[in-house]
Amino acid sequence: MELWNLYQNNYLIVFVFLCLGVLLPVVALFIGKLLRPYNPYDAKYTIYESGNEPFHDSRVRFNVRYYIFALMFVIFDVETVFLYPWAVAYEKLGIFALIEMLIFVFMLVIGLVYAWKKKVLKWI
Repeated sequence: MELWNLYQNNYLIVFVFLCLGVLLPVVALFIGKLLRPYNPYDAKYTIYESGNEPFHDSRVRFNVRYYIFALMFVIFDVETVFLYPWAVAYEKLGIFALIEMLIFVFMLVIGLVYAWKKKVLKWI
């Protein structure tokens, strides 16, 4: 019976944190809505372009290459985050972790060479 109470207490704690996780942002947004000044006028709803008056439509087509370039940056930037814990715990991990990390870095290099050959990294 004591084990059953332990499980119930664990679920109760999860439920309390779930309620707090939902309730706190809702309450904060509601209080912010009550306390903020509300003074709408037409100038607030205009498109802002560095203080200049907008002179054309704001929906302009961009080359997809910019998005691919950004995605490549994010991919390689995030992957390098995996190198830090390995470097910190290198002495404890041994030769197996070294081989695993070399395989990982080799795969990143293959991806970089592939992107280079496909001219994805060319800006314009």
